Amino acid sequence: MTIRWLLLLLLIPSACFGAEGTPDFRAVVTELSRQGDQFVAAYLPEKGMDTADAVSGLYFDIFEGSGMEAAIGMWDPALKSELESRFGKVIGLASRERAADEVRVAWQELRTHLQQVADAQKPAEDGFWGLLVQAFLILLREGFEAMLVITALVAYLRRQGAVDQVRVVYHGTAWALFASLVTAWLFGVVLQISGAGREALEGVTMLLASAVLFYVSYWLISKSEAARWQAFIHAQINSALSKGSTFALGLAAFLAVYREGAETVLFYQALNGQANGQWWPLLIGFALALGALLLLYRLMQAASFRLPIGLFFTLTAVLLYYLAITFAGNGVLELQEAGWLGITPIDGFARISWLGLYPTLETLTAQLLLIIPLPLAIAWWWHRRRSAPAGAGS
Repeated sequence: MTIRWLLLLLLIPSACFGAEGTPDFRAVVTELSRQGDQFVAAYLPEKGMDTADAVSGLYFDIFEGSGMEAAIGMWDPALKSELESRFGKVIGLASRERAADEVRVAWQELRTHLQQVADAQKPAEDGFWGLLVQAFLILLREGFEAMLVITALVAYLRRQGAVDQVRVVYHGTAWALFASLVTAWLFGVVLQISGAGREALEGVTMLLASAVLFYVSYWLISKSEAARWQAFIHAQINSALSKGSTFALGLAAFLAVYREGAETVLFYQALNGQANGQWWPLLIGFALALGALLLLYRLMQAASFRLPIGLFFTLTAVLLYYLAITFAGNGVLELQEAGWLGITPIDGFARISWLGLYPTLETLTAQLLLIIPLPLAIAWWWHRRRSAPAGAGS
């Protein structure tokens, strides 16, 4: 019954206002191509901002407004991010008044990828099993990354012996779930926020999460040596964690879950639009995914206690550091789509969505700001390790 009511909360906006099924990608791409061809053909460098605004309108009004972006995101988030990046490249070139040939080539590349997506679109799987699989994959995929962060933080607290502080992480998670529901409700019911506002909120959340995870990862690596860890335990065990550290851990959990939560709600609303009133496959898929995440959480918790203390903290720090870099790239991409940041395309860089790597000066700069301190941190850690008394690191 709990699962049914939770899923019902996810679907409140679409239940109240209705939702459409999966859009016809070919019809959407045909309209995108028709208008985009006109805008690019009329492009003049001295009036580049006009073309940039027009292409941005295509993204928000047609690509996103039709539901094509959400439909792609349900099945392939990496493809969704790639298409966002390619839209951004056209917008960036035009806004910076680059040569007409550059803008035309970038548009043709985007147009080709959109057509390939449209040609590959499969008929919507509205049957019981099709809906069940989609409902299962949405929560499993969107929840896994957040679960990694929660697992790392909870395992850290338990290995410290501050079990009573685990509730801080769980409280952060619970508040994030509540905030996700409220945000999706505001998007879909009260404010009708879409387009740039949604992209901006996602971008700001990702950058905040990146900053917090960056801080926590470096803080954890400073505790990776067993002797220093034991000294830290003796100093802190009576008072558990300082308030500052407690807040950082709870905030990290909140941001990791909130980052995925609102988007997950919107995906379930979109899926509900093609379910034609079929509740059971959505309920079963959601319940199975929730069970799978809980099982993975238990297995990872158990595995974390089998690792040597130094290795555990090193691996945890590396995981959070990787997520911080990924969030930084994706967060800047979202702010670029929202128009909050400029777009300066860089040729010769690959798009790697799972690294948050996109070929723009702004995304790469944000990631470099996190990567540059790494050699200094490694040198500091190595120097401290060598200067430690013999056997201290064992």
